Amino acid sequence: MRQLISLVTIACVVLAACGGATTPPTPTVAESAAASATPMTPIAVKVAYTNLTGDSLPIWTAMDAGIFTKNGLTVDLQSINGGAQGMAALLASGVEIIGVGGAEALSATASGGKITVTAVLTPVFPYHLMAAPEIKTAQDLKGKKIGISNPGGSSDIATRKALKALGLDPDKDVTLIPLSSHAQRTAALFAGSIQAAVDDPPNTAELIDKGFHSIYDLAGQKLATAQTGIVVQSSFVSAKKEVMQRFIDSIVEANAWMRKNKPQTVTIMRKYFNAPPTQKGFEEAVDFYLAEALAALPYPKAELFAAAQETLAASNAAVKSVDVKTMIDESFVKSAADRGVDKR
Repeated sequence: MRQLISLVTIACVVLAACGGATTPPTPTVAESAAASATPMTPIAVKVAYTNLTGDSLPIWTAMDAGIFTKNGLTVDLQSINGGAQGMAALLASGVEIIGVGGAEALSATASGGKITVTAVLTPVFPYHLMAAPEIKTAQDLKGKKIGISNPGGSSDIATRKALKALGLDPDKDVTLIPLSSHAQRTAALFAGSIQAAVDDPPNTAELIDKGFHSIYDLAGQKLATAQTGIVVQSSFVSAKKEVMQRFIDSIVEANAWMRKNKPQTVTIMRKYFNAPPTQKGFEEAVDFYLAEALAALPYPKAELFAAAQETLAASNAAVKSVDVKTMIDESFVKSAADRGVDKR
């Protein structure tokens, strides 16, 4: 046996000396951690989502399925009510990473904010324009109140798109009512203080049960937009590149995890909506977001910001001059894709 071991040892030395053994490429930090029994050293990061919608499913899932922890992040996850408030918190360094609309990112950049969009979770409008039972046709919306979250935000842009498609002038034919957040729009519909608003699953199921109906299907049109992006201050990308990569890896991995674990994803969505057991629509909502709205690889493409830039430029000339390519960074999603994170 000793003789056999000695022969093997000699053979290995000869192979190495003669170039018979190939030196493997140096692994990345993330790959080294995955291959090692020793977990990554945890890094704390403050994260916020700004609307209670399925757009935030990847963030919620990365949190609750332990994917952030697996990738070495200790996440303090906060809910901030509305995109404008979320962007203000980011610029004030109250949080480090936010899920927020591309419109808010454009407005912040136009105002001098140094921010970077590292992913776009939902590259289409995931909405229906939902109307009260008494609204039978588009013309019935004339003179009515329609809810948005905030002027210049994603819901405002989506609402304007829908109204124009229906032959209505959003500035003359209706009154747009700012209501701060998605959740408040839905509540206002139920209360009757507005007659229409864009909404999405699972809220649409309850609205339909109460007689509301879709008067325009934005989701079905597959209109490109930066509905919800992952946004940071640009200084964060420079100073904490490894944290940013871990975060985007977690989002990409969460997208893959949800497709393999739909029942658990429904449970996660119900938790964040604080939904009673009787509330319907969550299974359909998860199916909708996975099939129609969420991008498996959430590249922040410049063309996704075109709708927001066009709408915002009408009232803010500074937005028109923003070069979107300077405010996006695709490298983190590309790195995740190159390493097959979406196949985990």
